[in-house]
Formats: sequence, structure tokens, C-alpha cells
Amino acid sequence: MTTTTALAARALDIVKVYGAGETAVTALKGVSVEFPRGGFSAVMGPSGSGKSTLMHCLAGLDSVGSGQVMIGDVEITKLDDKALTRLRRDKVGFVFQQYNLLPTLTAEENITLPLDIAHQSADKGWFDTIIGAVGLGKRLSHRPAELSGGEQQRVACARALLGRPDVVFADEPTGNLDSRSSAEVLAFLRRSVDEFDQTIVMVTHDPAAAAYSDRVVFLSDGLVVDHIEKPTADRVLDRMKLMELPGSEDS
Repeated sequence: MTTTTALAARALDIVKVYGAGETAVTALKGVSVEFPRGGFSAVMGPSGSGKSTLMHCLAGLDSVGSGQVMIGDVEITKLDDKALTRLRRDKVGFVFQQYNLLPTLTAEENITLPLDIAHQSADKGWFDTIIGAVGLGKRLSHRPAELSGGEQQRVACARALLGRPDVVFADEPTGNLDSRSSAEVLAFLRRSVDEFDQTIVMVTHDPAAAAYSDRVVFLSDGLVVDHIEKPTADRVLDRMKLMELPGSEDS
């Protein structure tokens, strides 16, 4: 097996600049990072560190100024818009803080929507497995307004996994949830890695959420500055506190 096929996603020296001239902001300053298949990775950093920008570039939701982005062994930075749209549909799942559910559709219809748009049918056995894992069996006929925030986010998680993507990107998936709902969503993401061999890359600001992952990658000022394997909430919190000290990343 080659190195690239052992990886779900990889960034190689990517640079992302917003704006131009004196108002230009360099969000990513040559970031290189790898995310292995079948792993649960968290990305953390202070506000403005570039963590969400990195995830959006990895997921093909935003372009890069220079460098390479790979999903599996496909360099997405070389794809045209049509090919990139197809890759996002077939290879990538998304879970966002705002749930992004359509209010007029039921939970089941929201879950199957990406496949419906692609004129594809859901695998019944896989659908039932996911619904059982997220505990939504009795809520499938309910619309988002009839669901709690935690249930809505579990609908979003089920939608992301239904197409068996190579990687699921989750941007602050528990940011709008209370502690109990957060734990339910994070437990499902953890289970999807352990039992279904899913790959998760999650941006979070919460050390407790990061503790569900296998590895935490830390960004500061547009650069990868550290990582922790087998994180605990306390270790992550200590590292975040260090990053917030003036000049701590200059040494």
C-alpha cells in the first residue's frame, strides 16, 4: 500500500490568502498535514488560527493559492469544477455547526437527500445500521423543527455517513449543543470510526470534544505548531493555554 492510499486526506504546503494588497490576510502559511484512513483527528487552535479554513480547503469547499490537497490519491487542487463537485458528492461527507437541514423535509428525507439528488439509492442495510447507531429510528418522520438540537445534528451525521464517504469533515459539530447532546454526537462519531472504519476530521474549540479523537493537530497563526496523540481533555487544555501565551509559538 502506498503512502497516499493509506491517507484519507493530506495537505502539502498549502497557502490561502483572502483579499489583495494592503488588506490581504494570509489564513494558511504553508500548511502540511496528513489524516490517516480509519482515524479520528481533531484540529484546534485559537480564533483566527486557520483551522476552519484548513478544513474547507481539505474538503474542496474553498480553493488554495498554492500547494496540494489530496483526498485519497486524488489531487483535488487539479480538478475542474465539475470533477470537484463529483468528488465532494462521492468521497466527502460534511457535518457543520448549523446542521444545514431543510426545514420542509423529514429527518429521513434530509438523511437521504444527497443520494436522492445524485439519483442514487441508499443501501437499506447500511441505512438501518446508521439509524440504529444514531438512535433516530422513532424520529425519521419528524421535521427539523420537531427535533432537538442534538437530534438534528445526529440527522446531519447520518446524512454525512450514508454515502460511505472516504472522509467526513465536521466543523464545530457540537458548537450549538448542550453537554448531553454533544456527548451523544461525539460518541456516534467515535463509534463510526471504531465500528464502521470511518475517517473523521473535526474542527473544535472544546478540549472535551477533542478528547474523543485519536490525535489533535494544533494550528496557530496559519501554521501547524504541534500535535498530541491519544489526547485527554486536560492535556489539550494545557496545550491550548500555552498557545495563548504571548510569543509562545516563536520559540
